[in-house]
Amino acid sequence: MTGESTGHTNPLEVLRRRRRVLAEALRSRLWPLPAVAVLLAVLAGIGVPELDTAVDDHMPPAVAGYLFGGGADAAREVLGAIAASLITVTSLTFSLTLVTLQLASSQYSPRLLRTFAADRVVQRTLALFLSTFIYALTVLRTVRNETGTDTNEFVPPLAVTLAYALTVASVVALVLFLGHLVRQIRIETILDQVRADTCATAAHILPRATADNGPAQPLPEPPPHAHLVDATGSGFVIEIDEHTVLTAAVHADALVRIDRPVGSPLVAGTPIARCWPAHPQHPLAGETLDRLADQIRDAVRTGSERTTAQDVGYGLRQLTDVVVRALSPGINDPTTAVHGLVACTAVLVELLPARLGPYTVCDSDDRARVVIARPTFADLLDLVCTQPRLYGATDPEVLGALLSMLHLLVWKATTEEHRSAIHDQLVLVRDRINAHDGTTRLHLERRARDVEETFTHRWASPGPAPQPSDTH
Repeated sequence: MTGESTGHTNPLEVLRRRRRVLAEALRSRLWPLPAVAVLLAVLAGIGVPELDTAVDDHMPPAVAGYLFGGGADAAREVLGAIAASLITVTSLTFSLTLVTLQLASSQYSPRLLRTFAADRVVQRTLALFLSTFIYALTVLRTVRNETGTDTNEFVPPLAVTLAYALTVASVVALVLFLGHLVRQIRIETILDQVRADTCATAAHILPRATADNGPAQPLPEPPPHAHLVDATGSGFVIEIDEHTVLTAAVHADALVRIDRPVGSPLVAGTPIARCWPAHPQHPLAGETLDRLADQIRDAVRTGSERTTAQDVGYGLRQLTDVVVRALSPGINDPTTAVHGLVACTAVLVELLPARLGPYTVCDSDDRARVVIARPTFADLLDLVCTQPRLYGATDPEVLGALLSMLHLLVWKATTEEHRSAIHDQLVLVRDRINAHDGTTRLHLERRARDVEETFTHRWASPGPAPQPSDTH
């Protein structure tokens, strides 16, 4: 068995990966940005009135003419109206967001909720509304009427004017948010966003398979007596800290093979890795083995849901879910399924030049110490093709889209491994074609032959998919 050798880990690269995982965790939640905005609004609501006090007597008349010029009662009315209206608009925004999330979950896939929650426009709009509301309330507490000789009237014109400006910005943001929301619930936008996120993840974590990389090196195979490392918790693998595993393996003078790739489900008490001594004359035992096992468990981090930080397959899972949901009897939307397969094709084409499959991490002496599982191109292609092939077997448009995918992939494929995986899927699709009759079967067979001809690097222009009405 062969695989990729990555060399020893770079601390800067490790830091970038950890920062990417943390950024993904924060990006996919609605609350961090609004929470920061609320905190800044409180500070501004305290600081701007203090600034008013400092510059009130030195304000140029040309500037003062544009600032709020009313008294304390008028300031209270303005700030109260701003606070009341913004909390209403914020409630409306939350309601629209929740309706969108519900629509995405029921119509497309529950796996898309994370994508909607990570929408920057939604987060920034909520942040602006909440910060304006909090700012207006904070400034309102500083407005004072004159009550006698001890208390003079205080109206912060700069602070009230800033509250007015934030309100105008909130109105504009509401209009833009509504337009953005209408665009976001369109299936084409959703598919394009998932495709872009998946390609970005692949570009960050997958090296390119170039001639400079050299041939793939054999992966160290665990011996029969290898020690098993069990998982301590259940969930999905969301991150594997290569640097931690490598350091632990070097200190224990051992080799480690992590068998569960990022994105795979874990159950507590089941094996996730194997380890064995680098030199048979120095067996792993006692405290050394226990410490190594604990460090491996700490390095394989789990969560309740998959993320795109290190998981290339998650994006393809989302796209395939959209295809499968569109083919369900309750929705019956083959056009959306075809669009989803087109997005899957774009991702798979981007993955062709990447080095997939299990890979090794080496120590400073370029000795393989850690083997980490990673899906192969055949695994990802099977993920995309299997369910649409099964649930879309009776729809010629879906079968035609699968054939178009294989046609484009085989044209871009550069290795025998890729061509073999594509050929295997072509055989399975042709089995489904045989269930059709008449014109539909002839059209699909012709397109399948086009794919076969492309294996010899002869391009045949793919014809249009047969219409459902051709089915007999």
